[in-house]
Amino acid sequence: MVTRPVVEVSDLRHAYADGTSALRGVSFQVGDGERLAIVGANGAGKSTTLLHLAGCLLPQAGSVRIAGLPLCRDTLAPLRRCVGLLFQNPDDQLFMPRVFDDVAFGPLNLGLPADEVRTRVMHALAVVGATHLAQRQPHRLSGGEKRAVTIAAVLSMSPTILLLDEPTAALDPRSRRQLIELLQTLGQTIIVATHDLDLVLDLCPRTLVLGEGSVIADGASGIILRDEALLAAAHLEKPLRLQSCPVCRGVSGQAASGCHSSNRV
Repeated sequence: MVTRPVVEVSDLRHAYADGTSALRGVSFQVGDGERLAIVGANGAGKSTTLLHLAGCLLPQAGSVRIAGLPLCRDTLAPLRRCVGLLFQNPDDQLFMPRVFDDVAFGPLNLGLPADEVRTRVMHALAVVGATHLAQRQPHRLSGGEKRAVTIAAVLSMSPTILLLDEPTAALDPRSRRQLIELLQTLGQTIIVATHDLDLVLDLCPRTLVLGEGSVIADGASGIILRDEALLAAAHLEKPLRLQSCPVCRGVSGQAASGCHSSNRV
């Protein structure tokens, strides 16, 4: 049972201008400090859900409450101060000439004094291990560095809720591992929409499964991500670490021998 919900979504429905129904009565709650994964196939409604939580879309039917406030036009300003959205593509969030300027953009637009802005920027960069990038040009950064900087830009706004849309997309294995380790240290409520089910195992104790705009399942990640029938119904597959190796199962004696041999190297 969720206690002290900071996110409350009730019977949320949304259809796009072309008539496509993206959300069909989605309901869930997220507790303070909880880490929730939202998973599903392309078109399941993951990103549309995040856009509602960030106030980029308003409910056409149903309701969204953030920190006790109903999501509507009159509450957008205070709600957006407590919610930080990380887009799937870092280049969508990096547009200033220097990293420092990108991270400072949000606090400056809040009208904060220059000293506080600088303090927030350097603290946020320190949290993600990127203070050495402050004077760099964002377009010259690696994929992992860009992701770290975009997280710093979100953290500089001091949000209590982080929304992450495919945060590991296009990252190499080392950058992916560094990102996961960073997210594990953060104390904010985290809601992550992702196809990376191994990330879910590392980061999110709870998983919400969407299928064609509806909630298929909501429960413990360790149970849901082992349920092959459930995942198949959502057009998903088990995380790689939970899949048995066909070579090790002995597809052929020669292949199995090769597998064992390579494991000894």
